Amino acid sequence: MGSAADGSLANEKAPAETVGVGRYVEMEQDGGGPSTAKSRLSGLLWHGGSAYDAWFSCASNQVAQVLLTLPYSFSQLGMLSGILFQLFYGLLGSWTAYLISILYVEYRTRKEREKVDFRNHVIQWFEVLDGLLGRHWRNVGLAFNCTFLLFGSVIQLIACASNIYYINDKLDKRTWTYIFGACCATTVFIPSFHNYRIWSFLGLVMTTYTAWYLAVASLIHGQVDGVKHSGPTKMVLYFTGATNILYTFGGHAVTVEIMHAMWRPQKFKAIYLMATLYVLTLTLPSAASVYWAFGDELLTHSNALALLPRTAFRDAAVVLMLIHQFITFGFACTPLYFVWEKLIGLHDCRSLFKRAAARLPVVVPIWFLAIIFPFFGPINSAVGSLLVSFTVYIIPALAHMITFRSAHARENAVEPPPRFVGRWTGTFIINAFVVAWVLVVGFGFGGWASMTNFVRQIDTFGLFTKCYQCPPPPLPPAGAAPNATWPPFPATPFNATTAGLAPAPAPSPAHFFGRHHRHHSHGL
Repeated sequence: MGSAADGSLANEKAPAETVGVGRYVEMEQDGGGPSTAKSRLSGLLWHGGSAYDAWFSCASNQVAQVLLTLPYSFSQLGMLSGILFQLFYGLLGSWTAYLISILYVEYRTRKEREKVDFRNHVIQWFEVLDGLLGRHWRNVGLAFNCTFLLFGSVIQLIACASNIYYINDKLDKRTWTYIFGACCATTVFIPSFHNYRIWSFLGLVMTTYTAWYLAVASLIHGQVDGVKHSGPTKMVLYFTGATNILYTFGGHAVTVEIMHAMWRPQKFKAIYLMATLYVLTLTLPSAASVYWAFGDELLTHSNALALLPRTAFRDAAVVLMLIHQFITFGFACTPLYFVWEKLIGLHDCRSLFKRAAARLPVVVPIWFLAIIFPFFGPINSAVGSLLVSFTVYIIPALAHMITFRSAHARENAVEPPPRFVGRWTGTFIINAFVVAWVLVVGFGFGGWASMTNFVRQIDTFGLFTKCYQCPPPPLPPAGAAPNATWPPFPATPFNATTAGLAPAPAPSPAHFFGRHHRHHSHGL
């Protein structure tokens, strides 16, 4: 083990700038030999650990499929509230990511002073909580973090099926979920965040294209006839939209793993803020433009791509988002792979293929849950209010307050708070505000609104729905007798009034043909 670690550290001679935090060397081979073209290419595409790699990882992971649901949130919140919530939660998310980075450095420095060797071991958030606050905090952190990442992976699969349907509707969304579940299972072969260098870069390029496509295409399309911007109209919609934005900027459940993949983790402190500032240049123009063009139509179209006409540019956006969702699936699932490896005792195994085979059972429940709850859009808000609120906002703020509650801990802190936030007093006040706000607004009101909305989706479409929000089929030819080709709709079609959204539309004749439950475009 020692020789492999020494070889991987040979290229990094400079000492740590502020903190004596070690380097990440998981699954590295001896790098002491001469540099070859193959090794240089591998380093360029595969082995990343710089501050730039961390920035790409944070920015790419933060804005994935949620980019397509933010216009939907604007229709629930209204233009002004949508913009303000993005700015506010972007700042809040950057602060708690900073707290997580401080706690990670504190934990790792304490352990390395005790001669603990982290070579061939990935530090995770629950281990930081365990080392600083004890096993009860570890258990709570592990439960919330794993559940959030589980459903984060589920959301990526749902988004894959939702997006591909807009360029190929010959298969229903459930079938596409089966297909993309198998594709995403290949992420078991990516050892760690250290190996996402090229994927993080490409992922950010893809979301950048998609965001600006949404903005430009909406402006060129112009406003639809009779466009209305009536939001906010109902509290349930308002807080559902707000929690989706809370979810958007709560993508730092993998902060510790990204930091651990860095050669100098202490450089991470401002990286998440820089990533958030860039993400805002994507989310604000795209969401505002789509909402300006389509207004209240977004209330029944949670995926913004559904409203834009099909062109080569839209198809390109769909394909790029599909690839990016595969990458984001890996981001969300890799920490789960680590937890599973540690549970079964294979985390320190140096065989990539043994670890990949051991990871496969993690994908199965994700696949299954994506088929049960295919509610693209509403599931984001539910996960945001119930899981993100605690995982990446409340728990980090409380953990920082308790870790440094004593004068001795503050005096010996590896990274004291900066002067511009008011040192320890200012940090405590900010943390208390974060806990109170997210607990009341995010978890309280947001949980009520998002779960109300989520239950309505289940009541309307049912679990295991075959094609969520798919348009109804065309009417049969005049005079054609009903048969198996034209299954009927239920006698009582879904309408937005029963879901608390809008006045009920008049049922179309298509509602009265056939016998199977069909999944049409009305709904969240």
